[in-house]
Amino acid sequence: MTVLLGGPSAEREVSLSTGRECAAALREAGYEVIELDAGADLAARLTEARPDVVFNALHGRWGEDGCAQGILEWLRIPYSHSGVLASALAMDKTRSKAVFAEAGIPVVPSEIRAKAEIAAAHVMDPPYVVKPNNEGSSVGIYIVGEAANGPPKIAEDMPEQLMVEAYVPGRELTVTVMGDRALCVTEIVTDGWYDYHAKYATGGSHHVLPADIPDEITEACLAHAATAHRVLGCRGVSRTDFRWDDTRGLQGLVALETNTQPGMTPTSLVPEQAAHVGISFPELCDWIVKDASCDR
Repeated sequence: MTVLLGGPSAEREVSLSTGRECAAALREAGYEVIELDAGADLAARLTEARPDVVFNALHGRWGEDGCAQGILEWLRIPYSHSGVLASALAMDKTRSKAVFAEAGIPVVPSEIRAKAEIAAAHVMDPPYVVKPNNEGSSVGIYIVGEAANGPPKIAEDMPEQLMVEAYVPGRELTVTVMGDRALCVTEIVTDGWYDYHAKYATGGSHHVLPADIPDEITEACLAHAATAHRVLGCRGVSRTDFRWDDTRGLQGLVALETNTQPGMTPTSLVPEQAAHVGISFPELCDWIVKDASCDR
């Protein structure tokens, strides 16, 4: 079997770590594993290797948004995680939030605006958040505080169209869904925003598992994550992130996004949640491989 890792996205380093960890776990589970750094020649290299199955450990655009999945479908190589449509839909925050809202999952008000417009003046009353519509791992996020004198200074390499989203104060919660089972709720505690560094650097955050929250919030998070997985059409493992303003009870809970290929690094949430319910890391990776198919 082949583990796809690396790739050209802004999340390349995380994908390399995820892929190496998963490859090691799969070898421990008894698989013969080849690690393949996914580049522009991916189709040719897969055609040559012709693996029995592909474990997709790519993160971010191209590897997680339906593009790599389309190559695997075309080549008829069984692969892990979500298929073309679900991957593309989950990566597009605006469209996935529309699906969430239709399914009764609470979401944060947001809109898509031009980068130049956002940089010229406040397009929403502060506090608000500016971020790419189709990136993961908190890449390229700007938080505009309530006392901000002016709009954010947007980096030149940011996309021309960006999401502007109302800022939701409170606590960071997340739920892994494995097949049709929502595993548990983790609270992510950081000193500041749960950004790229907090997610992946050692000591950048710590996880409270299970989250010390009221039962009704736990039940709502589990139900919303399972629904998100289902209505987006996800397969295998997904992870849905929430923000909860604990001063407002159940009304303070909103879903942020669903990640169709969550990180599986030493600091990642999915392996922790699986272990909490009695599934070891090699067992988790083995389950993901056995769940692989085409036509996802």
